[in-house]
Amino acid sequence: METVVSGIRPTGHLHLGNYFGALKNFIKMQEEHNCYFFIADYHSLTTHPTPEDLHSNIKQVLVEYLAAGIDPEKATIYIQSDLPETAELYLLLNMNAYKGELERCTSFKDMVRKYPDNINAGLLTYPVLMAADVIIHRASKVPVGKDQEQHLEMIRNFASRFNRLYNIDFFPEPYAFNFGDNLVKVPGLDGSGKMGKSEGDKNSVNLADEPDDIRKKVMKAKTDSGPTKDNQTKPDEIQNLFTLMELVSDKSTVKHFDEAYNNCSIRYGDFKKQLAEDMVTFTEPFREKIKELAADNDLITKIAKMGAEKAKESGVTTVKEAREIMGIRNL
Repeated sequence: METVVSGIRPTGHLHLGNYFGALKNFIKMQEEHNCYFFIADYHSLTTHPTPEDLHSNIKQVLVEYLAAGIDPEKATIYIQSDLPETAELYLLLNMNAYKGELERCTSFKDMVRKYPDNINAGLLTYPVLMAADVIIHRASKVPVGKDQEQHLEMIRNFASRFNRLYNIDFFPEPYAFNFGDNLVKVPGLDGSGKMGKSEGDKNSVNLADEPDDIRKKVMKAKTDSGPTKDNQTKPDEIQNLFTLMELVSDKSTVKHFDEAYNNCSIRYGDFKKQLAEDMVTFTEPFREKIKELAADNDLITKIAKMGAEKAKESGVTTVKEAREIMGIRNL
């Protein structure tokens, strides 16, 4: 059984894009692999969140991932800072990381352009912390998107460099976990691209959204003046809404509105009302589970503690052995 590691940023709510994208695959992975899912609170510090926001977001993300199907009995889900050995391995790896390679990282250069007044050391060494998160569990697979492929290559470089420097085959060189056709790209409500946090909350339908909020968001979704001839190609903003309907509605509903579009009889008001109600129905079990878990502080504390203990089983051993390999040993 291979070990898989993936991080979760404690920002924003889980939305349908998260669920149909990576999360459904995470749920499947926990049945087939030794999975570690960590909530990356150390990483969040690069953006200087308030302590209150960070603390509440950590709990929120933990609750919502549990409600969506991550099983703490099958996978290890833990808070990054609950495994302080990660910070120590980050320090050790930094000693063998070089300024030039970190400055060439595409994501770092993007941050320099976007936020020139907040270029802290944490942003520069972000890939090193990512490497520590993964190789602390001696992982062989990492689920990554296109935007993270360079970071994965850097993780592989840091692992292989450690092995070469100390002439030992200690850290595996992890490779990308490829979801292939199982990775669904979920469009946003505004028709401009994928559903995601960076595009704004109005663009996303969250698993925790109340029914009225979902209805308001969907009814404001961008449409056009309607088809003018039979069987014409749908413009992107209309196709996006049909793609969302295919995810949450039954096939007969999709067929009904597709035929209405193709014969120019579609009424977008009716179409969006149906889409909204189907989204409300689809998200209801998640919404209720989120409320139930959020109200049970004792259970959430127990799950977080259990995750930390499971993470330590591998993390403590890895760092102890890495220290000894580097010559840091008790006298």
